Amino acid sequence: MAENAQQIRRRTTIAVIVTGWVLVQRIQANLAILLLCAPLVVSACSRDSENDAAKDPDWQRGRAVYLANCVACHNLDPSKDGPIGPALKGSSRELIEYRVLRTEYPPGYKPKRTTKLMPTFPYLKSETPYLVAYLR
Repeated sequence: MAENAQQIRRRTTIAVIVTGWVLVQRIQANLAILLLCAPLVVSACSRDSENDAAKDPDWQRGRAVYLANCVACHNLDPSKDGPIGPALKGSSRELIEYRVLRTEYPPGYKPKRTTKLMPTFPYLKSETPYLVAYLR
């Protein structure tokens, strides 16, 4: 009888080891599939319009102007609010020109924030079309 119990323990141990080994193999296979598919999923989720816009030289110049002059107050991502300034993505040409060059709002525009902290940037007059291209 002791021999039967010992055989049962041995078989159980072997079954647990085999089951564990099979689980490890399945996890490795699933992980490999996940790692192989992840770049495809990420690339499929990217927006084609943003990729096309990034190829536009006006968009690239506008982004450079934005990064050099705006991110101190506005978010690095123009679609998000910054620590001081609001999100700028989708701002109209008129609003950008008024705010950047005059620190005023266009007639009839309702501001997102009531702060009056934004300085003028008169040296950006020739750059506003590029900011508009980047922020649209």
